[in-house]
Amino acid sequence: MTQVWPVADLEYGRLLGLAFRMLGTVADAEDAVQEAFVRWSRLDDGARATVRNPVGWFARTTSRVCLDILKSASRRHEQYVGPWLPEPVPDSRYHVPAPTDVGDPADRAARAESVSMALVTVMESMTPAERVAFVLRDVFDYPVAEIADVLDRSPGAVRQLASSARSRVASLGPDEPAGEPGARLAAAFERAANTGDVAALVQLLHPGVTLRSDGGGIARAALNPVHGPDKVARFVVGVLARQRPATLTSRSTDAGTVLTFDRDGSVSGVLELVVRDGAVIDVLIQWNPRKLRLWHAVT
Repeated sequence: MTQVWPVADLEYGRLLGLAFRMLGTVADAEDAVQEAFVRWSRLDDGARATVRNPVGWFARTTSRVCLDILKSASRRHEQYVGPWLPEPVPDSRYHVPAPTDVGDPADRAARAESVSMALVTVMESMTPAERVAFVLRDVFDYPVAEIADVLDRSPGAVRQLASSARSRVASLGPDEPAGEPGARLAAAFERAANTGDVAALVQLLHPGVTLRSDGGGIARAALNPVHGPDKVARFVVGVLARQRPATLTSRSTDAGTVLTFDRDGSVSGVLELVVRDGAVIDVLIQWNPRKLRLWHAVT
């Protein structure tokens, strides 16, 4: 007999959004949600009948699966070729309704309808427990008692974990959430890079700017971060020169404005800018084709 899943498509999408924020890649998020469905299918009818809130059951189970994956992620990342960056997403498939009464900028960044590479990269610095607590509490507004059950911690410990994680997100800056550089700055970056104007590009960069690129050992990428305005500017211009006739193109996504490397009608890379004090402080480039599959249909 065909198993009918007890959650609607919208809730399935929210589960994917939850798992994606915890894990940083679409494939891992889909695997985590699928594993939760497998565990549901293994319950007998009597056990299922005792579940009063199937959506809550799936959220807790998916979170536990993600926690297990996160605990092993550090070892996998140590074996990764070059910097590891999360997967950029072009649309609202990981949509989470954002509260309208959130006034704190850090909370606005955390509760954005979609997530930027920068935000998920900051979340990579969290412990697995911090990350789960932060996503469930600050993004999805789950009760502390339920999060404590997922993490097998006390409510007080959960609050401390969420607070610690929240302080890391606050480091993104009070006025410019991750993934949302001003349209004018993004356009200027696009224009300077496409014309090969290194001097103009340097003027847009913060003195402490860092560029990281993720090729995953598949696509060509810098194996180490690139530091400093001149080196970062020359790196970006050099990449475009090597990839001619590739160009940078500004695109609006749920996470803000990103720049894509377009060549022969396809996207070969996604570049995200992080702004601080009116200048670009971080340049994140995703080259790994396994993390760009959602962009294949973007033209």
